[in-house]
Amino acid sequence: MAIPTGFEHITREQEPLAPYTWFRLGGKAQYFAEPTSVAELQGLVRQAAKDGLAVHILGGGSNLLVRDEGVSGLVVHLSAAAFGTIAVQGKRVVAGGGAKLGHVISTAVREGLAGLEQLVGIPGTLGGALHTNAGSHSADIGQWTQSVSVMTRKGDIVSRKREELRFGYRDSSVDELVVLEATLELEKGDAPKLTKHMQQLWILKRASQPLGAEGAGCIFKNPGGVSAASLVEEAGLKGARVGDAEICDRSPNFILAGPRAKSRDVLELIEHARRVVAEKTATELEIAIEVW
Repeated sequence: MAIPTGFEHITREQEPLAPYTWFRLGGKAQYFAEPTSVAELQGLVRQAAKDGLAVHILGGGSNLLVRDEGVSGLVVHLSAAAFGTIAVQGKRVVAGGGAKLGHVISTAVREGLAGLEQLVGIPGTLGGALHTNAGSHSADIGQWTQSVSVMTRKGDIVSRKREELRFGYRDSSVDELVVLEATLELEKGDAPKLTKHMQQLWILKRASQPLGAEGAGCIFKNPGGVSAASLVEEAGLKGARVGDAEICDRSPNFILAGPRAKSRDVLELIEHARRVVAEKTATELEIAIEVW
């Protein structure tokens, strides 16, 4: 199997993926492409489908663990400016799926649009946030989403309206290959007050997370009515280690990857934590990260 024909200029072989993820772990991509436009992305996806090549979309890498063995097929990194545009139209923010969620939030707040400030501190891209319906205790991205434009695995572009979308806890129906663009409808607010509120929420968020967010990952979804962190702590797992991976003592729903850690250390620690929590609390934890 070769590089998709016609896209050799944007595709590299055996690209290390660790630098593109927050865990800084994992092997190489068989093929790695960085398209510069939606049209180029569409052609690449269609050619990959024709070649029978599996396609993985890489955004901010904050919710991703790559196995030590690496990833077969094609990894597409949406790093180009064409995928990260942000525009304000009245009470609406229209942004590309590759836009950093933090930039979308700060743009809305600066323009006096309320709602997204509650999501401050959540890393990654808008597309990733929509896929997982990222949120805080009081809000999620789905409640503000009016429409999305997506690309299917065959390379078709489809627009989906609010009534066609479903958002649940850390889950959504936005499961196509790529989120190209989304429209968020917000509420009018006072920019200085929103900025102050966002800064306060940011301080609280940072206080509940490990120092130095990269090299760490929030691992489990919260089961109904209780936090995963409290269950991990109740099971006596704070500070538990496998290799150079450790359950954070300060924030027990985070796993810290030390400089000698391997992806298999993190995976073994996740399974150990799930097993012990199930034994001691009768609760099955579901992972919140994606594993390639």
